Amino acid sequence: MSEFLWHARVYWEDTDAGGVVYYANYLRFLERARTEWLRARGYHQSALVVDPGVVFAVTGVELRYRRPARLDDELAISCRLEPDGSARLAFHQQIWRDSPAGELLLKGVVSVACLDSKTFRPRRLPDFLNQALA
Repeated sequence: MSEFLWHARVYWEDTDAGGVVYYANYLRFLERARTEWLRARGYHQSALVVDPGVVFAVTGVELRYRRPARLDDELAISCRLEPDGSARLAFHQQIWRDSPAGELLLKGVVSVACLDSKTFRPRRLPDFLNQALA
């Protein structure tokens, strides 16, 4: 599967008093990039709740912080998916300053489970995701 790239800017709300991105706020950038990956394929999470009746829940996060992002930086955030069973995905994600040719700031893996939107029990990945992974 090819890598998806999404760009974001660092705002005051993302930083601490020193103008450096607060460590937990990197999760927001990663989440938004995963959502935009899905949207770029024509799927919206609010619609997936209804048809095919699935939601996604983060089950694990492993991050390596390499360099700090700062106020007004433009970030490039990547997503690359790997299957992790019939109901799980692993998103391999990175954040760079400016572009993938820029300075690597963060590298991580976010694991998600596909759940039935009514019961919140594990459910097989929808066909469109399996096709995207092929």
